[in-house]
Amino acid sequence: MSKRGAGRAGLVLTVLLAAGPAAAEVQVRYAAPERFTDAENRFASGQPLRVTLAELTRILVDLGNARLRPDERLDITILDIDLAGFDRPGFASPTGVRVVTDATPPRIRLAYTLRRGGRVVAQGEDTVTDINFLLTANPRFSTGGLYYERQVLRDWFARRFPAGSERG
Repeated sequence: MSKRGAGRAGLVLTVLLAAGPAAAEVQVRYAAPERFTDAENRFASGQPLRVTLAELTRILVDLGNARLRPDERLDITILDIDLAGFDRPGFASPTGVRVVTDATPPRIRLAYTLRRGGRVVAQGEDTVTDINFLLTANPRFSTGGLYYERQVLRDWFARRFPAGSERG
């Protein structure tokens, strides 16, 4: 991750990852991550911000490479993150714990632009969330962190970017 510009809008992190010549290109950018609603380990109950952002980037790049065509480029700017659950300091542990309930779904606000051959074919801004996230997710079988966030992003990708042949 490289740090760029610390102006009035705050720190912006830019990450560019591509998995070889046959893969789609996915660029993930974070606008003012220090101002995100809940993406940071405040009470030692989760991962530090840099780990959260790196994991979220990995998830988005993997989803993009699985769903997008090789000639497509997806630029995503994360505008806000509110992880599933909430930090509860000192609850059952001196360092705290993250409590996940059906009233605390993950929310990720983002802007995106999809280009094919350099031409913009789709763009917009979405708030990615699912109020039924606990009914559709089973973290017992998950690998890696941010399981609930991965699930809502997977669903968003499937809706927003249907399989290549369905998009024409």
